[in-house]
Amino acid sequence: GSTGRPKGVMIRHSSVVVLLHWLRENVTDEERASVLFSTSINFDVSVAEVFGTLCWGGKLVLVENALELATDGEDVVHVSMVPSAAAELLRSGGIPASVKTLNLGGEALPNALAQGLYGLETVEKVGNLYGPTEDTTYSTYYVVPRGAEQVLVGTPVANTQAYVLDDHLQPVPIGVVGELYLAGDGLSRGYANRSAMTAERFVPCPFGAPGARMYRVMDRVRLRADGELVELG
Repeated sequence: GSTGRPKGVMIRHSSVVVLLHWLRENVTDEERASVLFSTSINFDVSVAEVFGTLCWGGKLVLVENALELATDGEDVVHVSMVPSAAAELLRSGGIPASVKTLNLGGEALPNALAQGLYGLETVEKVGNLYGPTEDTTYSTYYVVPRGAEQVLVGTPVANTQAYVLDDHLQPVPIGVVGELYLAGDGLSRGYANRSAMTAERFVPCPFGAPGARMYRVMDRVRLRADGELVELG
């Protein structure tokens, strides 16, 4: 857990399958041909890296640390990591020319970093992946445009719904700041052996079928008229 106090999140196999099919459609064969794998298998992103690559015939390049990207001897094309690691690689010149796509998540992605990565002429795509473990790793995705002035949270991935609600769990108008709730096939069962915590964060969803739930992310966001989400903290 990023807080230093790990909590067991009970992920359903069916939720992982939904994520894997989204990855099949949103990662090209060229990218999948050589994917960096530097994430601990105790961290949720490893599920996407390992199975999202191998299930669709790709190749994983294993290194002990993401900062070893330039010394692994393989022509890695697709990498996922936290923005702070990407910033260090950019500073040290540690991103080889083979890297075409960087998908960054786990921390806020500064636009200066995204544009700095585009400053490497060989980088073709910088993505911002957002989502909690409780929603099976990825909830929204945004490809940062070259020359953009702001990094957005993006739009929901497959079979995911994102709601911006007020204190009464009612949708706020477009452009108004509210709290983010996530629903859909990615939701986990809850926390292992923590029923009170599960009840607090996984609440009934008033917008779905009877029995539907949604997850209270506790992030402040606003929804733009074009459907893109902006995170505000």
